[in-house]
Amino acid sequence: MEILSVRSSPNFLFRRNQDNPSSYNELEAQLGTTTKASTAFHIDETSADTPDFSAISASELRQYARQSFDAGAIDQDTFAAISEPLPMRTIDRSGNILDLSAVTDATSFNFRDYYKDQLQIATSIGDRETVERLNSVVSFLDV
Repeated sequence: MEILSVRSSPNFLFRRNQDNPSSYNELEAQLGTTTKASTAFHIDETSADTPDFSAISASELRQYARQSFDAGAIDQDTFAAISEPLPMRTIDRSGNILDLSAVTDATSFNFRDYYKDQLQIATSIGDRETVERLNSVVSFLDV
């Protein structure tokens, strides 16, 4: 008596019925194999509309940065810096403490000035890595 595994049995594998090839043609016609696949999202290359980064919510900024990252307009480090949540408190160019705890994902905020201030502070401190990262963020926001 020979015992065979069900997984290796050729009887359970799908075989194309050579006697009735028209059924496959009908199936391909129903599925429409000649139609173009739709994309999940699309960046309009012809549109030069960039959002106003001086009055944009954090979620809108992340969404725009994600589209730019997917299109290859920004690198991963720039996208990561933009995607980071804002701190609860920070300082501005003058050294004043700013309370950012009220800024949420839906709150409109001036990200352009915020990142420019942070760049100037990092430059004055001499933090080279932060300056490079913030410089790429500011150049992205100044487009």
